[in-house]
Amino acid sequence: MDMAQRRDISELRSQRWFASDDMRGFAHRQRTQQMGMRRNEFMGRPVIGIINTWSEISPCHAHLRDRAEAVKRGVWQAGGYPVELPALSVGEVMVKPTTMLYRNFLAMECEELLRSHPIDGAVLLGGCDKSTPGLLMGAFSMDLPVIFCPAGPMSNGQWRGQKTGAGTHTKKYWDELRAGNITKADWVDLESRMTRSAGTCNTMGTASTMTSIVDAMGLTLPGASSIPAVDSGHPRMASECGSRIVEMVWEDLKPSRILDRASFLNGLVAYMAMGGSTNAAVHLIAMAGRVGVELTLDDMADMAGKVPVCANLFPLGEYLMEDFYFAGGLLALLKKFAHQLDLSRPCVNGRTLGENLEGVECWNDDVIRGEDNPVVPLSKGKTLAVLRGNLAPRGAVMKSSAANPKFLKHVGPAIVFDNPAEMNKTLDDPDLDITEDTVIVLRNAGPVGAPGMPEWGNLPIPKKLLKQGVRDMVRICDGRMSGTHYGTCILHVTPEAAVGGPLALLRTGDLIELDVMGGTLDMRVDEAELEARRADWKPTAPVYQRSFAALYQQHVSQADEGCDFDFLSGPASVPDPAIY
Repeated sequence: MDMAQRRDISELRSQRWFASDDMRGFAHRQRTQQMGMRRNEFMGRPVIGIINTWSEISPCHAHLRDRAEAVKRGVWQAGGYPVELPALSVGEVMVKPTTMLYRNFLAMECEELLRSHPIDGAVLLGGCDKSTPGLLMGAFSMDLPVIFCPAGPMSNGQWRGQKTGAGTHTKKYWDELRAGNITKADWVDLESRMTRSAGTCNTMGTASTMTSIVDAMGLTLPGASSIPAVDSGHPRMASECGSRIVEMVWEDLKPSRILDRASFLNGLVAYMAMGGSTNAAVHLIAMAGRVGVELTLDDMADMAGKVPVCANLFPLGEYLMEDFYFAGGLLALLKKFAHQLDLSRPCVNGRTLGENLEGVECWNDDVIRGEDNPVVPLSKGKTLAVLRGNLAPRGAVMKSSAANPKFLKHVGPAIVFDNPAEMNKTLDDPDLDITEDTVIVLRNAGPVGAPGMPEWGNLPIPKKLLKQGVRDMVRICDGRMSGTHYGTCILHVTPEAAVGGPLALLRTGDLIELDVMGGTLDMRVDEAELEARRADWKPTAPVYQRSFAALYQQHVSQADEGCDFDFLSGPASVPDPAIY
């Protein structure tokens, strides 16, 4: 990439605030000095924003306050002026009803923080599931030079000699507790031992799925997504982000100069090879929409049919993210799929993807496999399968590689629930008429219905079936599922029930037919009966009359469109603020 043409300080947007001789310029310089800055520490320098999603209630981001200091160190050394700006953390687990409700909020906040302040470029600090797409959606819309600095995965977990992965083994041992195979004392002991450090989930959950994808797209320093959160290499990487972003400002290397359809397809190669989370399907469509790139579920299904799961990581494999890092990390995986990548695409370090892969080696071929020895062959399952039919006209998704093969072609009666409370109250009734062939359905969990499309889709298996040894069933939901989970779970059913999608017309006892290889999901109910049910259907009265949730329900798109807001999607530019 030719970076010979460097901008002059007068061309930077921050100079509209700091360089003028009028009263406003005086006030901006005066107030900056009020904070203890010497005039020569900010005048004539690029202003670098550090958008930090650190929070004391977000363990995934608990170390990002320290990482911001490392970024500042790099910015100062490169001749920039760093300013840290806090943003919504959207850290999983603690945020209710779901962080997905607030992904667009973070995107708005990031965009407006960058626009309303004298920022020339930014380092984005995040990593937990929705923070990666949220920060980048806002940054794409603003289109300033940015580097994403991923929070990094937590250290490996172990319990009683067994590797344990956050989320994956929580669900596994919860089922074992309900089945009576472990004790409550075991459960309490596990609670304090599984998650050993700050950082995102150490499995191939949504966090590492998204950071790996954006790494492959060229938006992080090469391989940054694989560095564990508490490894000493992590603050060194953060400092390098600080130094590099200053150079990117001079080069005017912004997202619109890095991203095109080929960049997103590179991201899809990484997504499928990693065996990533179904959540990425929603986020990538939203991210692509912000830069005017058309990306669809069919594009993802097409790539999933070409790239098998080759990262041997929980929930599909045997290892954790720290093992992946020591084996060579994302770059080693990408090197094995170089023939499926566009190696000419530029990256934030000023080199092409191909140049960044030169000399890369894999140090453990069991952790990072090639197409000749995949973790899950394409004949046995894919990272993402897309299903359509009269139950999901615009699509539903599942991770068929994480499903029990015997359920990939299945017909069974539905048991339908309208909310989680009803489901949880009913499923463990010992007299419930249910077998492992039953299809459990939860609706009203979509973007409008919940609202926010929570991770409710890994529906519980009834206790009496767990005691019989059942560990998987066909489950259907218009919500999402944690990327750390597994099973024959069909998700993102679109249109969702709350807006009158066919899922709203399904009744307990109706037969559901699933054919994953054929890509179909249908209910065996004739059209005349469906029309009669449709005539009787009435939308649920909205719960929210005010608040951000009310705004969300009014403007959010469906899952197949990325769940972005109608007034935010698209590449249309917004002018910089006037200064008077």
